Amino acid sequence: MNHGTMGHDSMAMSMPSATNTSMGGMGGMSHDDMSSAMGGCKISMLWNWNTVDTCFISSTWHVTSSGMFAGSCIGVVLLVMSLELLRRAVKEYDRFLVRQHGARGQAAAVNAKTLSSGPDSGPARGPSAADTSLQFRPTVLQQAVRALLHTLQFAVAYFVMLLAMYYNGYIIICILIGAYIGSFIFQWEMLGGK
Repeated sequence: MNHGTMGHDSMAMSMPSATNTSMGGMGGMSHDDMSSAMGGCKISMLWNWNTVDTCFISSTWHVTSSGMFAGSCIGVVLLVMSLELLRRAVKEYDRFLVRQHGARGQAAAVNAKTLSSGPDSGPARGPSAADTSLQFRPTVLQQAVRALLHTLQFAVAYFVMLLAMYYNGYIIICILIGAYIGSFIFQWEMLGGK
């Protein structure tokens, strides 16, 4: 197979006929017949700048106009931004759990101090540093939420990777733009300190 002459049509369209026969009897189909069977989609496994008549992920995402392609590009940017939002959500949820655990530790320390400073007790003694440690294991429900956030992040990242595998220059640029904007917005936080 000569990759240099493939152009922007599907790699599947230039497979040997033995492979096409094993793909449901398409062995005798010509290049144009297969393109029609695939709904007219241009799918390339080589770097390309295709816009109209491209398909992404499935035949239902068939771009039939420049406006649809622009909408797809905007959607890809927003998808990658949502990945950055999910990454931030994971961090914020973990911080929330640590703050919640710290507040419980503080309340327990105050209660212990109050109980130990009765009229007949010796000098008041607060809990040791080990008692108020911020290390803890999340509850089952908290871990289920953490796992759900991780799964959503994983699913979106996998979907973005599948889009990148179409080697469409515009889509890859949109992925990079989404990563930049998403990181700028959702990773802008205080640095240093605790």
